[in-house]
Amino acid sequence: MREVSNYVHALEYGLDRIESLPISLRLIRELHERLLAGARGSQQALPGEFRRGQNLIGRSGDTLATARFVPSPPPEMLVALDAFEKYLHSPQALDPLIRLALIHYQFEAIHPFGDGNGRIGRLLISLLLVQWGLLPLPLLYLSAYFEKHRDGYYDRLLAVSQNSAWRDWLVFFLRGVEQQAQDAVKRSKQLQDLQSDWRARAAKAKTTLPVQLVDALFENPVVSISDVARRLSVSYNAAQRAVEKLVELQVIGQVGDTSYGKTFIAWEILRVALQKDSA
Repeated sequence: MREVSNYVHALEYGLDRIESLPISLRLIRELHERLLAGARGSQQALPGEFRRGQNLIGRSGDTLATARFVPSPPPEMLVALDAFEKYLHSPQALDPLIRLALIHYQFEAIHPFGDGNGRIGRLLISLLLVQWGLLPLPLLYLSAYFEKHRDGYYDRLLAVSQNSAWRDWLVFFLRGVEQQAQDAVKRSKQLQDLQSDWRARAAKAKTTLPVQLVDALFENPVVSISDVARRLSVSYNAAQRAVEKLVELQVIGQVGDTSYGKTFIAWEILRVALQKDSA
């Protein structure tokens, strides 16, 4: 839970920062610091700092001789990071999605942190898509594609390093963009239809608060009565009535059977958001 929370926090922090600071080594270190804050083994991984020693990619117990991939040692790593940052800021004639695939490979090959390289690499994809104006928000979730095709993902990254198999990697990456874009459109349509249906049902209430609460659920589907009162700027009693109305309409349901500090969830929103990728 800590790792997931940190990932969301790092992404939100990055989206705010790129409004005034281009993606750079400085920002990448800031993201890493937030990503590993309080997580397991975070002190050994030096949150917010590039690694000072050699790392490797392989199975538990592997050595430099047996590891599947060994990134550059720190002195060469710093040279590679400098070139990486210069490439981020240099004008390019390449299609931005092609360029994004090249950047992702290069970051993962450098592997500059003791831990969290994969998460930072995926964060960079989302942030660059927004910074370059390709998306207004991080709506493309390539992590699901990489995880679904985990072996193929690592095989193609390694093949670039070993055999310069750029075409295979680019095709794999672009296929992921295509599939995840289709998946995002599908889920967005399902959520829009759900919101329209719930708004129509809630509109029959005597006040507009249930409709306002419906809209608020699509920002955060987990609420308490106190949360609703604060978010809608109404009294606790008014918030309670709005919550009870949506419970009656089966829009939300209570978690557990506690009588104090009740929590309610819009399960259908979570079902759409968390359903297995069909792409």
